[in-house]
Amino acid sequence: MTLLTGDRYRASLDDGRELYLHGERVTDPARHRAFAPAVDELARQLDLQHDPDHHDLLTYKDPATGHRIARAYQPTRTPEELALQRRSAEFWHAQSLGQHGRSPAFMASIALGVHDFRHRLATGRPEFGANADAWYRHVAEHDLVLSHALGDPQIDRSADPVDDPDLALRVLSEDDRGIVVRGAKQLTTLAPLAHEVLVYLSASFTQRRGEQFVVWFALPLNTPGLITLCREPLGAEPWGHGHPLGARFDEQDAMLFFDDVVVPWDRVFLLRDGDLAREGLARINAWSAYVGHIRFRERLRTLLATATLVAESIGVDGFRGVQEDLGRLAGYAELAEYFLDAAEARARRTDSGLLAPGDTAAARVWSAEVAGSAVDIVRRIGASGLLMQPTAKDLDHPRLRPHLDRWMRGRGVDAPYKSRLFRLAWELTGDGFGQRQDLYEQVHRGDLTRNRINLYKRYDNSEARARITRLADGAAE
Repeated sequence: MTLLTGDRYRASLDDGRELYLHGERVTDPARHRAFAPAVDELARQLDLQHDPDHHDLLTYKDPATGHRIARAYQPTRTPEELALQRRSAEFWHAQSLGQHGRSPAFMASIALGVHDFRHRLATGRPEFGANADAWYRHVAEHDLVLSHALGDPQIDRSADPVDDPDLALRVLSEDDRGIVVRGAKQLTTLAPLAHEVLVYLSASFTQRRGEQFVVWFALPLNTPGLITLCREPLGAEPWGHGHPLGARFDEQDAMLFFDDVVVPWDRVFLLRDGDLAREGLARINAWSAYVGHIRFRERLRTLLATATLVAESIGVDGFRGVQEDLGRLAGYAELAEYFLDAAEARARRTDSGLLAPGDTAAARVWSAEVAGSAVDIVRRIGASGLLMQPTAKDLDHPRLRPHLDRWMRGRGVDAPYKSRLFRLAWELTGDGFGQRQDLYEQVHRGDLTRNRINLYKRYDNSEARARITRLADGAAE
């Protein structure tokens, strides 16, 4: 059986990796109180692949091997297969209410992009294309949970890594074993809960004289010399019903330190080829950008549902201004659906013969622009009520409970329900988990200004420009 079960996933994380949290080494994330709820949630979702009600949606039979593989790894060749991948991703992201940015479905789609780009990688070195294909088949066959490492450390972004090589991950040397890399990568979401990491982007790869920083590879997270440092967990424990999202859906973000790590040659996909790296960035993310937008649509739906329930619970759902805000959120969710439909309608055939979703550059810019506004709407409707709600122990206290029942109830709802609802809304929009999710929406698509400029440069406005030029030249007179 290739598909992971929840129990096999839990056991697989006890693999000897060098993982640190709060100054202590964590030997088994699945048993550590800071990680166990998030591990259990991913385990629950992985078990759904074996549920007869979802088996055919979440998995497919690989025609080459006859094995069942997670649907997100499926090379899409027809519109029907692309639509199935969308439905599968919608199911995955509904399970996490759109809070899992680095769900297994998302990262599997990047592995699919690497597989699709293998022919171009082979132009760098023939073995690199074969390596990429072998890695894709390995992670798909074993249903591995993946992460990726993108950004370089924030030490001095005004300096040139060529002058200070600690500013970016770099290749130190090559030998018969492979390449040796030194440096760090941030922000590696899900790394503490994943099996492998894919490294494929450096901020300095555009510089010809800095091509020692241009490298794509993948490694298990228990590779010797690879150190994972976690940020503070966001699923705070002591407050009972106050943190249902952070406890289950905190993916964890991490810093990876590569302490002269040996990357075997069969795990190297690209080396010292900036032009090919630039070409590949869009190609390998064709499916992941599409799946990421599915996740964002689900987050918008979650924010809309929460805002609506909050408004109803305090009797403001009939207010004109509140209805306008809810309408704006509904519009965001509807537009997200349109972008997904457009990506399918504009699907294109790649040079490897796959059918990839159409370009989603405009969707990514729009998403970053409206993400903060969507959160602000929930905050505006909940207002001060988001700040002051009783905890589970407050509700159990005999002296407090009569006062809570009288003055902290809502319209047609009791104090316990209102407390749970408002604390969930606060977690979505205001506490550490909510602020992390909001910041994630701002940064994970890349620099917004750069993306806008790239969109402008790529947009074909030649026909309209020619018409206006003719008018300006007096051609209509």
